[in-house]
Amino acid sequence: MFGVRLMSSAVLVVLALVFLLSGGPLLGAATLALSLAACRELQNACGIKGEKDHGVLKAICDLGIFLFYLSMVFTGDFALGMGCQVFLLLALLVFYVVRFPACHARQVMTAFFCAFYPSVLFSYIYLTRQLEHGVYLVWLIFISSWICDTCAYLTGMAFGKHKLAPVLSPKKSVEGAVGGVLGSAAVGAVFAAVFLVPATGRTSVIAFLAVIGAAGAVISQAGDLAASAIKRDHGIKDYGKIIPGHGGIMDRFDSVLFTAPVIYYLSILML
Repeated sequence: MFGVRLMSSAVLVVLALVFLLSGGPLLGAATLALSLAACRELQNACGIKGEKDHGVLKAICDLGIFLFYLSMVFTGDFALGMGCQVFLLLALLVFYVVRFPACHARQVMTAFFCAFYPSVLFSYIYLTRQLEHGVYLVWLIFISSWICDTCAYLTGMAFGKHKLAPVLSPKKSVEGAVGGVLGSAAVGAVFAAVFLVPATGRTSVIAFLAVIGAAGAVISQAGDLAASAIKRDHGIKDYGKIIPGHGGIMDRFDSVLFTAPVIYYLSILML
């Protein structure tokens, strides 16, 4: 299992290199695909699958996500993209009215949550890449989530004594969480020294990226626990099987989803 997981991780790193370095429409298409897959995983986990009218609800959500990315990528207007999310909600509510009482409020609210959560948060990967020096800054999203995971695991194994969230994730420890934050801050600082200082000519970015990396690591752990809570609520182990050794898109990118908007806004504020 470890070998399969390692190979999958290597493939993910290669794909990340291709899409993040390319940016533009190619990255937009990749985040669209991730959003659609994650939306479907969440819908299945939350029980939309198998309910009456589930096919129509899923089709409305897919269309809303597609229009959101289409407008954002090809017009460069995030506000217009968010307008598509508003129309997605209106379309679901209109369908609810037309199908009432066969369609229930819970179905509509769940369907919208499952579409909004991954699609909007994944879009911040694309938005971060579009920033000045975004070709470098976008990597902080993954440094703050995946590096944090690794450092938290190793620190927890070595020093973990106090449970962080015993009900949601019994293996996570407070010591591991601290190690993850410190590890992300350190890697963020080194990353800045190697790439951002030559690009910007400012040594101050080392401290800024250390802070951004630490903040991203904190919120990434919240994202991981939030996704775990949804799985616990619905009695499932994994969201899917699309990534061998890891599970579904939501299993691998749960922390990335929370980290992406934090990195985007902190990059704007601090850099």
